[in-house]
Amino acid sequence: MKVNTAEFIISAVASAQYPQDALPEIALAGRSNVGKSSFINRMLNRKNIARTSSRPGKTQTLNFFKINEQFYFVDVPGYGFARVSKTEKEKWGKMIEEYFVGRDPLRAVVQLVDLRHPPTADDKAMYEFLKFYHIPVVIVATKADKISKGQLQKHQKIVKETLGLQSGDSIVLFSSETGQGKDEAWKQLLAQIKRD
Repeated sequence: MKVNTAEFIISAVASAQYPQDALPEIALAGRSNVGKSSFINRMLNRKNIARTSSRPGKTQTLNFFKINEQFYFVDVPGYGFARVSKTEKEKWGKMIEEYFVGRDPLRAVVQLVDLRHPPTADDKAMYEFLKFYHIPVVIVATKADKISKGQLQKHQKIVKETLGLQSGDSIVLFSSETGQGKDEAWKQLLAQIKRD
């Protein structure tokens, strides 16, 4: 996939602010420190179109990035670690749920999990939520470069089993450092973008 143009469009907190051009959207969900921004930057070949932060929970809005004038990546607030009030977390939860359940152009969700650790209860809840609403999901296991080749299968199996991965859903082993899994991730995402 050749990315010719990639631009940040808007940070939205309500549906009235979402882009109205009806282009397909791929949402990115994951724990606060799972590497969503690094994933976006690597996929788009941009240094920091999505700002990475050492402080988890920085994304507090739905951030729309338009790619090749053809589709969007939508970065949603991370779940888990963010040091914010319970009220704030509930507000995010409502915003994300409304977006996932009610957004017509949404084609799929990339759920990022950290390959080094078993998926958390939050990861499992997110996967089950997506399955419940029949939202196509692509599991991307980040930080694959931090695991020795001999251990990759074992870690992949733990992710599959912990999430209770359903048949038809696969895991892309990904590294934003080395670019491992980038082509495979694009292949899966483009297949979702192209479906009607």
